[in-house]
Amino acid sequence: MIALPDRRLVIVVRADPVICGHSGEARNLAEVALTRGFDDVRILTWPLDRLEETGLPLKPLDTVLPYSPGITVERPEPVGGYKIPDGRYLAGLTGRLIELFTDGVPTVCLSLYLSPHTVAVADAVRAARSTGLPVNVTTVAEAVGSDVTDIVRACVEDDRFGAAAHVLSSYLSQDHCVAVSDYTKDVIVEAATAIDERHGTRFAPQCAARIAVSYPAIDTGAYTSLDPSVTDAHLAARGLSRDSYVLFLSRLGLAKGVEDLIDGFAASMTRHSRTLVIAGRGPDAATLREYAASSAAAESIVFLDDVGDEEKPHLMAGCAAYALPSKPRPEFTETFGIALVEEMLAGGGPVITCATGGIPEAVGDTALMVPVEDPGAIASALDHAVLGMTDGERAAHRERAREHGLHFDRERVFDRLMAGVTAAV
Repeated sequence: MIALPDRRLVIVVRADPVICGHSGEARNLAEVALTRGFDDVRILTWPLDRLEETGLPLKPLDTVLPYSPGITVERPEPVGGYKIPDGRYLAGLTGRLIELFTDGVPTVCLSLYLSPHTVAVADAVRAARSTGLPVNVTTVAEAVGSDVTDIVRACVEDDRFGAAAHVLSSYLSQDHCVAVSDYTKDVIVEAATAIDERHGTRFAPQCAARIAVSYPAIDTGAYTSLDPSVTDAHLAARGLSRDSYVLFLSRLGLAKGVEDLIDGFAASMTRHSRTLVIAGRGPDAATLREYAASSAAAESIVFLDDVGDEEKPHLMAGCAAYALPSKPRPEFTETFGIALVEEMLAGGGPVITCATGGIPEAVGDTALMVPVEDPGAIASALDHAVLGMTDGERAAHRERAREHGLHFDRERVFDRLMAGVTAAV
Protein backbone atom coordinates (compact mmCIF):
# COMPACT_ATOMS: atom_id res chain seq x y z
CA MET A 1 0.00 0.00 0.00
CA ILE A 2 1.39 3.40 -1.01
CA ALA A 3 1.77 5.78 1.91
CA LEU A 4 -0.05 9.06 1.54
CA PRO A 5 1.74 12.38 2.09
CA ASP A 6 1.38 14.03 5.48
CA ARG A 7 0.79 17.55 4.18
CA ARG A 8 0.11 18.88 0.70
CA LEU A 9 0.22 22.27 -0.97
CA VAL A 10 -1.62 22.74 -4.26
CA ILE A 11 -1.03 25.92 -6.24
CA VAL A 12 -3.39 26.65 -9.12
CA VAL A 13 -1.87 29.16 -11.53
CA ARG A 14 -2.10 30.38 -15.11
CA ALA A 15 1.18 29.03 -16.43
CA ASP A 16 4.66 28.21 -15.22
CA PRO A 17 6.91 28.83 -18.26
CA VAL A 18 6.45 32.60 -18.60
CA ILE A 19 9.22 35.18 -18.74
CA CYS A 20 8.28 36.85 -15.47
CA GLY A 21 5.30 37.64 -13.26
CA HIS A 22 3.07 35.75 -10.89
CA SER A 23 3.68 32.34 -12.38
CA GLY A 24 7.22 32.79 -11.13
CA GLU A 25 5.70 33.56 -7.74
CA ALA A 26 3.97 30.17 -7.79
CA ARG A 27 7.35 28.52 -8.39
CA ASN A 28 8.89 30.44 -5.49
CA LEU A 29 6.12 29.57 -3.05
CA ALA A 30 6.34 25.91 -4.09
CA GLU A 31 10.09 25.83 -3.50
CA VAL A 32 9.73 27.30 0.00
CA ALA A 33 6.88 24.92 0.88
CA LEU A 34 9.29 21.98 0.63
CA THR A 35 11.27 23.52 3.50
CA ARG A 36 8.20 24.20 5.62
CA GLY A 37 6.84 20.69 6.19
CA PHE A 38 4.90 20.12 2.98
CA ASP A 39 5.96 16.75 1.58
CA ASP A 40 3.73 16.94 -1.51
CA VAL A 41 3.74 20.16 -3.52
CA ARG A 42 1.80 20.41 -6.77
CA ILE A 43 1.34 23.16 -9.34
CA LEU A 44 -1.82 22.74 -11.40
CA THR A 45 -1.89 24.62 -14.66
CA TRP A 46 -2.95 24.24 -18.28
CA PRO A 47 -1.70 22.07 -21.17
CA LEU A 48 1.11 23.76 -23.08
CA ASP A 49 -0.66 23.69 -26.43
CA ARG A 50 -3.62 25.53 -24.92
CA LEU A 51 -1.34 28.15 -23.36
CA GLU A 52 0.39 28.70 -26.69
CA GLU A 53 -2.98 29.34 -28.33
CA THR A 54 -3.70 32.17 -25.87
CA GLY A 55 -0.65 34.17 -26.95
CA LEU A 56 0.93 34.23 -23.47
CA PRO A 57 4.66 35.13 -23.52
CA LEU A 58 5.93 31.60 -22.93
CA LYS A 59 9.63 30.91 -22.58
CA PRO A 60 11.18 28.06 -24.57
CA LEU A 61 10.91 25.05 -22.28
CA ASP A 62 14.62 24.31 -22.57
CA THR A 63 15.35 27.64 -20.85
CA VAL A 64 13.13 26.92 -17.83
CA LEU A 65 15.07 25.83 -14.76
CA PRO A 66 13.86 22.52 -13.30
CA TYR A 67 11.79 22.40 -10.13
CA SER A 68 13.20 20.87 -6.97
CA PRO A 69 12.41 17.18 -6.36
CA GLY A 70 9.07 17.01 -4.58
CA ILE A 71 7.32 19.57 -6.80
CA THR A 72 4.97 18.11 -9.38
CA VAL A 73 3.56 20.16 -12.25
CA GLU A 74 0.22 18.81 -13.49
CA ARG A 75 -1.54 19.86 -16.68
CA PRO A 76 -4.90 18.06 -16.62
CA GLU A 77 -6.19 17.08 -20.03
CA PRO A 78 -9.56 18.44 -21.21
CA VAL A 79 -12.74 16.53 -20.47
CA GLY A 80 -15.53 16.09 -23.01
CA GLY A 81 -15.97 16.53 -26.75
CA TYR A 82 -14.44 19.12 -29.02
CA LYS A 83 -17.78 20.95 -29.30
CA ILE A 84 -17.29 22.26 -25.75
CA PRO A 85 -14.35 24.64 -26.25
CA ASP A 86 -12.83 26.16 -23.10
CA GLY A 87 -15.13 24.37 -20.67
CA ARG A 88 -13.35 21.09 -21.38
CA TYR A 89 -10.10 22.38 -19.90
CA LEU A 90 -11.81 23.87 -16.86
CA ALA A 91 -13.57 20.55 -16.30
CA GLY A 92 -10.24 18.77 -16.37
CA LEU A 93 -8.68 21.19 -13.88
CA THR A 94 -11.66 21.16 -11.51
CA GLY A 95 -11.94 17.39 -11.69
CA ARG A 96 -8.30 16.93 -10.71
CA LEU A 97 -8.76 19.31 -7.76
CA ILE A 98 -11.71 17.24 -6.54
CA GLU A 99 -9.54 14.13 -6.63
CA LEU A 100 -6.81 15.83 -4.60
CA PHE A 101 -9.33 17.16 -2.06
CA THR A 102 -10.90 13.76 -1.41
CA ASP A 103 -7.91 11.43 -1.10
CA GLY A 104 -7.48 11.97 2.63
CA VAL A 105 -4.40 14.20 2.56
CA PRO A 106 -4.61 17.45 4.57
CA THR A 107 -4.25 20.12 1.91
CA VAL A 108 -3.70 23.85 1.54
CA CYS A 109 -4.85 25.07 -1.87
CA LEU A 110 -3.63 28.44 -3.15
CA SER A 111 -5.19 29.89 -6.29
CA LEU A 112 -3.53 32.75 -8.16
CA TYR A 113 -5.92 34.67 -10.44
CA LEU A 114 -9.56 34.76 -9.39
CA SER A 115 -10.90 33.89 -12.82
CA PRO A 116 -10.82 31.06 -13.58
CA HIS A 117 -8.63 29.53 -10.88
CA THR A 118 -10.39 30.61 -7.68
CA VAL A 119 -13.70 29.91 -9.38
CA ALA A 120 -12.48 26.38 -10.15
CA VAL A 121 -11.28 25.85 -6.57
CA ALA A 122 -14.61 27.03 -5.12
CA ASP A 123 -16.47 24.63 -7.42
CA ALA A 124 -14.09 21.78 -6.55
CA VAL A 125 -14.49 22.30 -2.80
CA ARG A 126 -18.29 22.27 -3.13
CA ALA A 127 -18.23 19.12 -5.24
CA ALA A 128 -15.68 17.39 -3.01
CA ARG A 129 -17.82 17.93 0.07
CA SER A 130 -20.89 16.67 -1.73
CA THR A 131 -19.22 13.28 -2.26
CA GLY A 132 -19.47 12.41 1.42
CA LEU A 133 -15.77 11.63 1.50
CA PRO A 134 -13.57 13.25 4.16
CA VAL A 135 -12.33 16.65 2.99
CA ASN A 136 -9.56 18.50 4.85
CA VAL A 137 -8.68 21.49 2.68
CA THR A 138 -7.89 25.11 3.52
CA THR A 139 -8.19 27.52 0.62
CA VAL A 140 -6.24 30.73 -0.04
CA ALA A 141 -7.17 32.95 -2.99
CA GLU A 142 -4.73 35.56 -4.24
CA ALA A 143 -5.93 38.38 -6.49
CA VAL A 144 -2.89 39.26 -8.58
CA GLY A 145 -4.33 42.21 -10.43
CA SER A 146 -5.32 41.61 -14.03
CA ASP A 147 -8.03 39.25 -12.79
CA VAL A 148 -9.58 42.34 -11.19
CA THR A 149 -8.64 45.09 -13.62
CA ASP A 150 -9.53 42.99 -16.66
CA ILE A 151 -12.42 40.86 -15.34
CA VAL A 152 -14.23 42.44 -12.40
CA ARG A 153 -13.74 46.05 -13.47
CA ALA A 154 -14.83 45.21 -17.02
CA CYS A 155 -17.97 43.55 -15.65
CA VAL A 156 -18.75 46.71 -13.70
CA GLU A 157 -18.22 48.93 -16.73
CA ASP A 158 -20.39 46.70 -18.95
CA ASP A 159 -22.96 46.16 -16.17
CA ARG A 160 -22.49 42.39 -16.31
CA PHE A 161 -23.64 41.82 -12.77
CA GLY A 162 -23.78 38.04 -12.90
CA ALA A 163 -20.20 37.56 -14.05
CA ALA A 164 -18.86 39.99 -11.44
CA ALA A 165 -20.93 38.36 -8.69
CA HIS A 166 -19.61 34.95 -9.72
CA VAL A 167 -15.98 36.02 -9.37
CA LEU A 168 -16.41 37.98 -6.15
CA SER A 169 -18.56 35.35 -4.43
CA SER A 170 -16.03 32.64 -5.34
CA TYR A 171 -13.25 34.81 -3.94
CA LEU A 172 -15.08 35.46 -0.68
CA SER A 173 -15.96 31.77 -0.32
CA GLN A 174 -12.29 30.97 0.26
CA ASP A 175 -10.91 30.59 3.76
CA HIS A 176 -8.33 33.33 3.21
CA CYS A 177 -8.44 36.20 0.69
CA VAL A 178 -5.29 38.11 -0.21
CA ALA A 179 -4.20 40.64 -2.83
CA VAL A 180 -0.68 41.34 -4.12
CA SER A 181 -0.69 45.03 -3.16
CA ASP A 182 -2.71 47.69 -1.40
CA TYR A 183 -3.47 49.08 -4.85
CA THR A 184 -5.00 45.76 -5.91
CA LYS A 185 -7.14 45.59 -2.76
CA ASP A 186 -8.35 49.13 -3.37
CA VAL A 187 -9.33 48.24 -6.95
CA ILE A 188 -11.30 45.23 -5.72
CA VAL A 189 -13.15 47.22 -3.07
CA GLU A 190 -13.84 50.01 -5.57
CA ALA A 191 -15.30 47.58 -8.11
CA ALA A 192 -17.32 45.79 -5.43
CA THR A 193 -18.68 49.13 -4.20
CA ALA A 194 -19.91 49.99 -7.70
CA ILE A 195 -21.68 46.63 -7.90
CA ASP A 196 -23.23 47.08 -4.47
CA GLU A 197 -24.50 50.57 -5.28
CA ARG A 198 -26.03 49.39 -8.53
CA HIS A 199 -27.54 46.10 -7.40
CA GLY A 200 -27.97 46.27 -3.62
CA THR A 201 -25.40 43.58 -2.84
CA ARG A 202 -22.92 43.60 0.06
CA PHE A 203 -19.63 42.58 -1.52
CA ALA A 204 -17.57 45.70 -0.71
CA PRO A 205 -17.74 45.54 3.12
CA GLN A 206 -16.72 41.88 3.02
CA CYS A 207 -13.81 42.61 0.69
CA ALA A 208 -12.62 45.53 2.80
CA ALA A 209 -12.74 43.45 5.98
CA ARG A 210 -11.35 40.15 4.71
CA ILE A 211 -8.69 40.91 2.11
CA ALA A 212 -5.13 40.99 3.42
CA VAL A 213 -2.11 42.09 1.40
CA SER A 214 0.49 39.46 0.53
CA TYR A 215 3.22 40.83 -1.71
CA PRO A 216 4.64 38.59 -4.44
CA ALA A 217 7.27 36.06 -3.36
CA ILE A 218 10.65 36.54 -5.02
CA ASP A 219 13.70 34.27 -4.94
CA THR A 220 16.06 36.98 -3.75
CA GLY A 221 19.04 34.63 -3.63
CA ALA A 222 18.83 34.09 -7.38
CA TYR A 223 19.59 37.79 -7.85
CA THR A 224 21.87 38.70 -4.94
CA SER A 225 24.36 35.81 -5.23
CA LEU A 226 25.50 36.17 -8.84
CA ASP A 227 29.04 35.22 -9.85
CA PRO A 228 30.48 38.28 -11.67
CA SER A 229 32.43 36.07 -14.05
CA VAL A 230 29.27 34.22 -15.04
CA THR A 231 27.50 37.53 -15.59
CA ASP A 232 30.32 38.68 -17.85
CA ALA A 233 30.12 35.42 -19.81
CA HIS A 234 26.37 35.76 -20.35
CA LEU A 235 26.77 39.34 -21.50
CA ALA A 236 29.64 38.47 -23.84
CA ALA A 237 27.50 35.77 -25.46
CA ARG A 238 25.04 38.53 -26.36
CA GLY A 239 27.73 40.92 -27.53
CA LEU A 240 27.21 43.08 -24.44
CA SER A 241 29.33 44.28 -21.56
CA ARG A 242 28.57 45.80 -18.16
CA ASP A 243 26.89 49.21 -18.28
CA SER A 244 26.82 49.15 -22.09
CA TYR A 245 23.05 48.91 -22.38
CA VAL A 246 19.71 50.06 -21.07
CA LEU A 247 17.41 47.12 -20.34
CA PHE A 248 13.68 46.50 -20.66
CA LEU A 249 12.75 42.95 -19.62
CA SER A 250 9.06 42.16 -19.30
CA ARG A 251 6.04 41.17 -21.32
CA LEU A 252 5.83 42.95 -24.67
CA GLY A 253 2.47 44.66 -24.32
CA LEU A 254 1.47 48.23 -25.08
CA ALA A 255 0.66 48.85 -21.40
CA LYS A 256 4.34 48.34 -20.54
CA GLY A 257 5.23 51.66 -22.21
CA VAL A 258 7.79 50.25 -24.64
CA GLU A 259 6.91 52.78 -27.33
CA ASP A 260 7.47 55.61 -24.86
CA LEU A 261 10.80 54.06 -23.90
CA ILE A 262 11.88 53.81 -27.53
CA ASP A 263 11.00 57.45 -28.10
CA GLY A 264 12.71 58.51 -24.88
CA PHE A 265 15.84 56.56 -25.71
CA ALA A 266 15.95 58.11 -29.19
CA ALA A 267 15.69 61.59 -27.64
CA SER A 268 18.43 60.97 -25.05
CA MET A 269 22.17 61.53 -25.10
CA THR A 270 22.46 57.98 -23.78
CA ARG A 271 21.63 56.54 -27.21
CA HIS A 272 25.03 57.67 -28.54
CA SER A 273 26.98 55.43 -26.17
CA ARG A 274 24.55 52.69 -25.11
CA THR A 275 22.29 50.03 -26.64
CA LEU A 276 18.62 49.62 -25.73
CA VAL A 277 17.94 45.93 -25.12
CA ILE A 278 14.25 44.99 -25.18
CA ALA A 279 13.85 41.45 -23.83
CA GLY A 280 10.59 39.56 -23.71
CA ARG A 281 7.70 38.07 -25.60
CA GLY A 282 4.10 39.14 -25.80
CA PRO A 283 1.06 39.97 -27.91
CA ASP A 284 2.48 43.25 -29.23
CA ALA A 285 5.99 42.04 -30.07
CA ALA A 286 5.63 42.45 -33.83
CA THR A 287 4.10 45.92 -33.48
CA LEU A 288 6.89 47.05 -31.16
CA ARG A 289 9.61 45.70 -33.44
CA GLU A 290 8.13 47.68 -36.33
CA TYR A 291 7.95 50.78 -34.14
CA ALA A 292 11.59 50.40 -33.12
CA ALA A 293 12.65 49.91 -36.75
CA SER A 294 11.17 53.32 -37.60
CA SER A 295 12.95 55.05 -34.70
CA ALA A 296 15.88 57.40 -35.20
CA ALA A 297 17.75 55.13 -32.77
CA ALA A 298 16.85 51.91 -34.63
CA GLU A 299 20.48 50.84 -35.06
CA SER A 300 20.98 50.96 -31.29
CA ILE A 301 17.91 48.87 -30.35
CA VAL A 302 18.12 45.09 -29.93
CA PHE A 303 15.24 42.67 -29.25
CA LEU A 304 15.75 39.38 -27.38
CA ASP A 305 12.93 36.82 -27.28
CA ASP A 306 14.79 33.83 -25.85
CA VAL A 307 15.93 34.95 -22.40
CA GLY A 308 15.67 32.07 -19.95
CA ASP A 309 15.59 31.68 -16.18
CA GLU A 310 19.35 31.38 -15.81
CA GLU A 311 20.27 34.34 -18.01
CA LYS A 312 17.67 36.83 -16.78
CA PRO A 313 19.34 37.88 -13.48
CA HIS A 314 22.67 38.40 -15.24
CA LEU A 315 21.13 40.67 -17.87
CA MET A 316 19.59 42.68 -15.05
CA ALA A 317 22.84 42.84 -13.09
CA GLY A 318 24.83 44.16 -16.04
CA CYS A 319 22.57 46.95 -17.26
CA ALA A 320 23.36 50.66 -16.97
CA ALA A 321 19.69 51.34 -16.24
CA TYR A 322 16.46 49.35 -16.24
CA ALA A 323 13.38 51.05 -17.68
CA LEU A 324 9.75 49.93 -17.43
CA PRO A 325 7.54 53.01 -18.00
CA SER A 326 4.30 51.09 -17.47
CA LYS A 327 1.01 52.93 -17.95
CA PRO A 328 -2.60 52.11 -17.10
CA ARG A 329 -4.66 50.72 -19.96
CA PRO A 330 -8.12 49.09 -20.00
CA GLU A 331 -6.66 45.62 -20.59
CA PHE A 332 -3.84 45.84 -18.04
CA THR A 333 -2.52 47.93 -15.17
CA GLU A 334 0.65 47.05 -13.27
CA THR A 335 -0.52 45.91 -9.85
CA PHE A 336 2.94 45.40 -8.37
CA GLY A 337 6.03 45.13 -10.56
CA ILE A 338 7.94 41.92 -9.86
CA ALA A 339 10.54 42.51 -12.57
CA LEU A 340 11.39 45.88 -11.04
CA VAL A 341 12.21 44.28 -7.70
CA GLU A 342 14.21 41.53 -9.38
CA GLU A 343 16.41 44.11 -11.11
CA MET A 344 16.86 46.04 -7.86
CA LEU A 345 18.06 42.84 -6.20
CA ALA A 346 20.39 41.97 -9.07
CA GLY A 347 22.31 45.18 -8.55
CA GLY A 348 22.02 46.66 -12.01
CA GLY A 349 21.64 50.35 -12.81
CA PRO A 350 18.84 52.55 -11.46
CA VAL A 351 15.21 51.64 -12.18
CA ILE A 352 13.24 54.13 -14.29
CA THR A 353 9.49 53.64 -14.06
CA CYS A 354 6.10 55.32 -13.49
CA ALA A 355 3.90 55.58 -10.41
CA THR A 356 1.35 53.29 -12.05
CA GLY A 357 -0.86 50.98 -10.01
CA GLY A 358 1.14 49.09 -7.40
CA ILE A 359 4.59 50.06 -8.70
CA PRO A 360 5.25 52.56 -5.86
CA GLU A 361 4.80 49.69 -3.38
CA ALA A 362 7.31 47.59 -5.30
CA VAL A 363 10.08 50.19 -5.60
CA GLY A 364 9.51 52.40 -2.56
CA ASP A 365 11.64 55.54 -2.88
CA THR A 366 14.46 53.79 -4.74
CA ALA A 367 13.44 54.41 -8.39
CA LEU A 368 13.59 57.35 -10.78
CA MET A 369 9.91 58.11 -11.35
CA VAL A 370 8.70 59.67 -14.61
CA PRO A 371 5.17 60.66 -15.67
CA VAL A 372 3.29 58.18 -17.84
CA GLU A 373 3.55 58.65 -21.61
CA ASP A 374 6.34 61.21 -21.31
CA PRO A 375 9.31 60.28 -23.57
CA GLY A 376 11.02 63.57 -22.73
CA ALA A 377 11.05 62.71 -19.04
CA ILE A 378 12.32 59.22 -19.86
CA ALA A 379 15.17 60.75 -21.89
CA SER A 380 16.14 62.98 -18.97
CA ALA A 381 15.96 60.08 -16.50
CA LEU A 382 18.12 57.91 -18.76
CA ASP A 383 20.75 60.59 -19.09
CA HIS A 384 20.78 61.15 -15.32
CA ALA A 385 20.95 57.43 -14.50
CA VAL A 386 23.55 56.50 -17.13
CA LEU A 387 25.61 59.65 -17.64
CA GLY A 388 24.93 61.92 -14.67
CA MET A 389 25.60 59.80 -11.58
CA THR A 390 29.03 59.27 -10.05
CA ASP A 391 30.22 55.77 -9.21
CA GLY A 392 29.62 56.50 -5.54
CA GLU A 393 26.09 57.69 -6.15
CA ARG A 394 25.32 54.61 -8.24
CA ALA A 395 26.72 52.32 -5.53
CA ALA A 396 24.65 54.00 -2.80
CA HIS A 397 21.54 53.86 -4.98
CA ARG A 398 22.16 50.18 -5.70
CA GLU A 399 22.54 49.32 -2.03
CA ARG A 400 19.35 51.13 -1.04
CA ALA A 401 17.37 49.48 -3.84
CA ARG A 402 18.60 46.01 -2.90
CA GLU A 403 17.73 46.54 0.76
CA HIS A 404 14.17 47.45 -0.21
CA GLY A 405 13.88 44.44 -2.53
CA LEU A 406 14.78 42.03 0.27
CA HIS A 407 11.40 42.77 1.90
CA PHE A 408 9.87 40.53 -0.77
CA ASP A 409 12.04 37.49 -0.10
CA ARG A 410 10.05 34.35 -0.80
CA GLU A 411 10.62 32.82 2.63
CA ARG A 412 9.35 35.93 4.41
CA VAL A 413 6.33 36.14 2.12
CA PHE A 414 5.51 32.42 2.46
CA ASP A 415 5.74 32.46 6.25
CA ARG A 416 3.53 35.53 6.56
CA LEU A 417 1.01 34.05 4.13
CA MET A 418 0.84 30.67 5.86
CA ALA A 419 0.66 32.18 9.34
CA GLY A 420 -3.02 32.78 8.70
CA VAL A 421 -3.71 29.18 7.71
CA THR A 422 -4.96 27.57 10.90
CA ALA A 423 -6.69 24.39 9.67
CA ALA A 424 -5.40 21.03 10.89
CA VAL A 425 -2.81 20.67 8.14
